[in-house]
This record gives sequence, structure tokens and C-alpha cells, in this order.
Amino acid sequence: MIMKKEDLQALLNDMSLEEKIMQLVQLPGQTFEETAAVTGLADMEKAKKMKSLAGSVLGLHGADKIKAIQKEYMENHPHHIPLMFMLDVIHGHDTVFPCPLAQGATFDPEVARVGAQVQAKEAAADGVQVTFSPMADLVRDARWGRVVESTGEDPYLNGLMTAAMVKGYQGDSIADKEHVAACVKHFAAYGAAEAGRDYNTCEISEHTLRDQYLQGYRLPISEGARLVMTSFNTLNGIPSSGNKWLMRDVLRDEMGFDGVLISDWAAIAEMVNWGFAQDLKEAAALAMDAGVDIDMCTESYSGSLEALIKEGRVSEALLDKAVMRVLELKNDLGLFEDPYHGASEERYKEITLSKDSREKARDAVRKSLVLLENKEGTLPLSSKKIALIGPYVDDKDTHSAWAITCNKENNITLRQAFEEEFAGSDVEVKYSNGSLMVDNDSDLGFLKFHSDTFREDNDRLMKEALEIADECDTIIMCLGESLMQSGESTSRAKITLPQVQLELFGKVKEKGKKLITLIFTGRPLDLGDIPEVSDALLICWRPGTESGHGIVDVLTGKTSPQGKLPMSFPWTVGQEPLYYNRFNTGRPKPFEGASIFTSRYLDCPNEARYPFGFGLTYSEFEISEVKLDKTSITRGSSASDKAIASVEIKNTGAYAATQTVQLYIRDMAGSVVRPIKELKGFKKVSLGPGENSQVSFEITEEMLKFWTASNRFESEAGKFKVFIGLDSATENEAEFELV
Repeated sequence: MIMKKEDLQALLNDMSLEEKIMQLVQLPGQTFEETAAVTGLADMEKAKKMKSLAGSVLGLHGADKIKAIQKEYMENHPHHIPLMFMLDVIHGHDTVFPCPLAQGATFDPEVARVGAQVQAKEAAADGVQVTFSPMADLVRDARWGRVVESTGEDPYLNGLMTAAMVKGYQGDSIADKEHVAACVKHFAAYGAAEAGRDYNTCEISEHTLRDQYLQGYRLPISEGARLVMTSFNTLNGIPSSGNKWLMRDVLRDEMGFDGVLISDWAAIAEMVNWGFAQDLKEAAALAMDAGVDIDMCTESYSGSLEALIKEGRVSEALLDKAVMRVLELKNDLGLFEDPYHGASEERYKEITLSKDSREKARDAVRKSLVLLENKEGTLPLSSKKIALIGPYVDDKDTHSAWAITCNKENNITLRQAFEEEFAGSDVEVKYSNGSLMVDNDSDLGFLKFHSDTFREDNDRLMKEALEIADECDTIIMCLGESLMQSGESTSRAKITLPQVQLELFGKVKEKGKKLITLIFTGRPLDLGDIPEVSDALLICWRPGTESGHGIVDVLTGKTSPQGKLPMSFPWTVGQEPLYYNRFNTGRPKPFEGASIFTSRYLDCPNEARYPFGFGLTYSEFEISEVKLDKTSITRGSSASDKAIASVEIKNTGAYAATQTVQLYIRDMAGSVVRPIKELKGFKKVSLGPGENSQVSFEITEEMLKFWTASNRFESEAGKFKVFIGLDSATENEAEFELV
């Protein structure tokens, strides 16, 4: 049964100093599977001792394997305390949902909750107890590869989506065998890495940190996430793992987080590289002082805490508080009652990749696809002779680099889905890869792609593609980043498609056929002339297991696309970082007329090519002017004093479709400069041809609060504009006051 607080305290009091310290040490899974050399530990004897006492392990899955490790560990542990098993279950375990950025494109927290629930069920049966997800980092720079793990550039949307993920992972109780504990990461502001370069520094004012970057973490933490992970970056010169103000004052005191704080991989030791700590011993002292409970995969705590405590530089009382948080997490997971947390090879085989899970993943794909262009109703498909051309025609790497347990053989490719869809019909479909995935000598992080026969192989593929293009009247180009071109340590100074794919596209467009382009990506891209040349353009993201099925459902019109961009797409990489909720500047560029001596580029628009919130359906919609039931709200009055903003939306097209109506607010003047727009609400509306509906939003004083010049989260009296439209560029507005 679940242990009582007094039982945990008694256990803690009876533990040796070494046992307590080792509860704060996490080892990589290789330690339990291979030689110590793999882990970087000094010698086999040290590894053996650490294995016998370490409090947690990451990177392992497999019910039988984990049960065997747990059984041996507990038999040998002086107090028979169970290990915790943690793993990066980011957007799928076996059934892989669209990547988090794609989930952001759904503008549907329920999609995120359901996806996390499926992932938790599969992972828990496979032996996992804690997932390092969700990532709540606000992302504004497409050069940063880890945008694929975020739900986008808006704090409000991020908070809703990540809170839903926490609910899906944890359910009503993390002791339940179908759920796992969630870890919100990376605290804090990792998405602001300078120049979009991973592991880099962040320089952000406290106001911007509080008003923008911290907002996305607040909701998932308030939802009850049991862990938080420190970020790799420095924040204004202080590494997060040693930032006492950030972790104790902000995270624990202000946000009320009382769970386990874990470092990212080796982040405590990296304080030495940063020049913030002289050695691992000082790094350990700084991390303990900041409140970091678990040291992930270094010897900072295991090698230094005992000496630090004996020297009086770290109090044993501080250690005890950290250990108690770890023990409480293990207790709440039910590990003292069932150290395997329900892990079962039989149950895992029964539930994994179930028909129900696949259908939920397929639905998520359908809802995440973003239609950027659809000239003259090119989609849905109506052609009888179709050519699928490009490296993603039959590529099974449709997940992301962060679906680390994915067996790609379970992924449904476009070719598979097309063959299923049109089997026995009068539609003729031909297929060709057309090119290799990446350019020769491309750096893909863990490997460098090189082929001595690159040009020969590529020329052969292109020749084959051009031949089938001649035989068809509609060409579907299936292009995108490689699996390894987005994710951790994949920062890119150029965010275009690989040159070899652009060459293929250039040759195919010369055929003059109807051209539909699908883009598989983990980030916004500079798309060059693809939008102008394509008759239809669909962003597919990293769609996961049911990629082919979900995409074909949309292409054939079984469902209309409804995704909205969670990040702005630029004209060129030189615009990055790029985000809709920017400041106006003192010299804003006018929409018309002379723009010299204004804030502008000489060679590029200021605005995004495709803004946040943009996405087409197969139908057309009209929205009326914004109507307000009142033009003022009284500051400090009861919560019932609110304004209602409404529009009428009508489906004027020929297809049933779902639109996402979006509410933005602008504070016209404040004690600090305010963004030109901020998302404050959205509602999905499904309408048939000719149907209309009223959509209303409540506007309360709470929605108007921000971090003021007084460094308080509060409202200020003044004038506001409310915008209601179909993306962040809408100018459909009305005015009201907070008095």
C-alpha cells in the first residue's frame, strides 16, 4: 500500500548518508546493460557500486528487462528502495502521434491529451514510470532544431497544450498502471537560445522572461506535473542548474512547484564548461543550493556531496529535503507497493499499436496538417493519373528524432496509403523517389551522409521521376527535411529544403502539370518559390505512425484540413527570430506609402510569409465585423463584469469544414511596451456549406493582466483592441476600455 508520510520519514532517518546521496543520482541505462566505459564512469568497481544504490535510471524500456533489473536492485539495496525508470516518451512510444509542433497546429488540447494518454499506456506497460515530457519552451527561432518538440511561438497556446499533455500522461493518479509521471522541461527560456544555436546562452530581461517565456510553464505545472527539468542554457549569465533565484524563488515559491527538480543530461557538470563553477564539487554545491534534486548522468553529486556535507558547505537538512521529494515521487507512483508499476510483457503486447490507438493517431494527423495554398480548388484530388514523386513517397522515417522507441516499420508511408486507397479503382498512381533525401556530405549530427555514387544514384532517380511525370496529369511532390535535420543539436543557419530536393522540384515544375507539394518538416522553412509554383501546398510536419493514412484522408477530401500554423513561416532565414506578438517599434513600417527611416528590411517584408494561426480549409468562410455587448470593463470589479465579443461566421464554400476562430487582444498603451496582438482564445466551428454560426468570447479583466513596470502581474486601465479572425494577421477589430 502507499506509504504514509511518517513511514517515509522513518525510512529517510534510517538511511546512511551514502544511500541518501545516491537517491539523487540518475544513471544511463547502458550502465545496467553494458560495460562502465559506455557511461563514462571511471572504473567497473565504481559503476558496480553506483548501480547498487543509484535512485533512478533513464533510457531503458522492455517490461521483462526492467522487472529483472528492479528485482535484483531491490534485493541488494540496504532498504529495498525501488529504482525509478525514466524515458523520453515525447510524442509516442510505439504508436507515434504527430510531433509536438504538429500537435500545436491542431489548436486542440484534446488531441494532445489523448496522444499523451496513449503514450503513457504503452510506455507504462513496457516498464516506463516517468516521461521527460512535455516541453513547454516558447520558441521563436526556426533555426533552433528543438522547435519540433514545442507546440509553438505563443505562450497561451503552449500552456493549454502542455497542460493537456500532463493530464494525459498522469491521469487522475500516477500510481495507476496505465499512467506515468510527467516532467515539464526545460526550465527556463531554453527556446531563446542565442542565434538559434543549441545549448547556447539566453539574454532576456526579467520582464520578457516573466511576461512571455515563463507563461507556458505555468499551466502544466499547475496541472500537477510531478517533475520539472532544468535547461541547458545560461539565463542572463547564470546556468539554469545553478540559478537559485530561478529555481527556488520563481519555480518553487512563486509557481508553487513542490515536485522533483531534475537536471538535463550532464547539465550540472556543464557549469564547469560555462565557467560558473571551478570543478564538479563546486557545481554540486551550486546545484544543491539552487534546489536540483536529481543529477542526471554525471558524478557531481555521487563524487562530491558527502565531502560537501562533512565540510559544512551543504547542509544535511538540504539533502534530506531533496531525498524526501524523490521518495515521495516513488511512493506516489506506487513503487513501494508494486515496484514494477504494472509493467507486463503480456499486457504490453496486447495494447501496443492497437486499432484504437492507431485511429487516434490518424485523427491527430488529419487535424495537424496545414494547407497553405490551394489555387482554383486543386484539392481535394480529382485526377485519374497521379504521380507521387520525392524522397517521402515511400520513406518510413515519418516520425521525429525524438520518437526514440519508434519502430519505423510500423509507420504507414504515402505509397502504402495510396495503394490501399485506390486499389481496384480507375485511378492510376505511379511512384518515384526522384532524389536522395539529403545532399552529399550532409552533417546529420550522429552521422555524416556520404555516397561515392551520389550523383549517379541521384541522376537515375531523377530520370525515373521525370518519366512518370510525363505520363500523369497531377504530380504530388513529397519533400522535406531528413529525420535527423530537426531535433536536439540540429540547429541550422539555412532553413531550406536540401538542394538535391530543390533541384528535383525545379525539373518537375518545368513539366507544367498540376502540382501539389507536401512538406515533411520539424520546423518552419524558407520555401523559396515552392508556394508560387505549387497549385496546392500542404505542411505535413513529422506525422508519425499513421502519416500516410491521415494525409491521404485529407488529400482525397474525406476530411477537410483544419490545421493552423503554431509558428510563423518566414520569407527568409534572415527574419529569424520571427513571431507575431512582437512590439510595434517607434517607427513602424506603414502598410502603404514611403517607408524610409522606418523599422524595415530593404530586401524582405517585415511580416511572415505565412503568419501564426494561418491555415486554409477546402471551403471558404466569411466573418462579420466584431460586435461588443459593452465597450468598457471596470477594473477591480467582480469577475462577472466582462464584455462579450462576437462574430458571425459563415461557410460560403462547397465543402463541410472546421475553422478555428481566433481571439486576439492589443493593449494600446501600458507601463511597458505591449505586443501588437496576443492570442487570448480560440474556438473550433464545424459548418456545412451555407451554414453559419455565432461565435462569442468573454473578455475579462484577468485576460488583460500582464507583468507591469512594477514587476507585478496586474491590469492597467486604458484602451484595448479586440481582434477576431482566422489568423494572427486579422484586422477585424473593435475597441473597448478598462476603466
